[in-house]
Amino acid sequence: MKPASHARVLRERLERRDIIVVPGGGSPLEVKLIAREGFEAAYLSGYATAASRYAVPDIGLVAYGEIENAVLATTRVADVPLIVDCDTGYGDVTNMARTVQGMERLGVAAIQIEDQAWPKRCGHMDAKIVEPREVALRKLRAALDARLDPDTVIIARTDARGPHGLDEALERCLMFRQAGADVVFVDGPQSLEELQIIGRELAGGPLVANMSESGLTPLLSAAELQELGFAIALFPSSTVRLCVRVIEGFLTDLKTTGDSRAWVDRMASLAQTNSALGIDSMRAFEAGILADVQRRLGQ
Repeated sequence: MKPASHARVLRERLERRDIIVVPGGGSPLEVKLIAREGFEAAYLSGYATAASRYAVPDIGLVAYGEIENAVLATTRVADVPLIVDCDTGYGDVTNMARTVQGMERLGVAAIQIEDQAWPKRCGHMDAKIVEPREVALRKLRAALDARLDPDTVIIARTDARGPHGLDEALERCLMFRQAGADVVFVDGPQSLEELQIIGRELAGGPLVANMSESGLTPLLSAAELQELGFAIALFPSSTVRLCVRVIEGFLTDLKTTGDSRAWVDRMASLAQTNSALGIDSMRAFEAGILADVQRRLGQ
């Protein structure tokens, strides 16, 4: 019997009441580690991809081709339902269709799109501009109608909270849900009260909460978010920001001392690193092939 697709697995998981904790990353290594730890889904973040794969800020410098490349590299090494941040869809209706179908062909489980104008910005930056409702709605309809697999989850995010206030963001999410979005997402709420309002006013379907540490939204635990009515607790860029802090600290110290010994206890060993990269299964495969060849030659 053919196993269920990642899209089907995620869709069925969203039907349960308990919240899903979804860490994010921007590189195949980060997502591979997320899968290795047994998380139910992983998030390929636009912010983290721009940072860890291309070393640029999330201000519209990375578009479809770069994201496609990152997804391809990631799905080759990480077997986990993958939610991909596809920003604005990288254009209008036909661009959105290409984006959705391209992601589906790479095996992603869910595609997140947003209503910002291009070039977009990280959801927790200022000076964001959102498209008119008409444009946002037609692009969402394009995403929904372009799906090759009805199980593919479409997440519709609004960034209207910043430039237009919470009421506009709520109205857009209601519009998105009525149009057929599987999950809706208000990015950038600025208080616990706003999170409570979102959970109450948008009850009736899965909601995303973005726990971007040091961003605009207060940090809550997954359990607390579940109490407020959220279905996905998203930690989109924690891993890449840990990398920046730890690597900068190490390099600063190394430049001063010329000695790495003080950091050894904070590093994975070579064996641990190789294991995380999958060397054990590769060696087992190689050993099996060599043993089979020796057996055949000895017949």
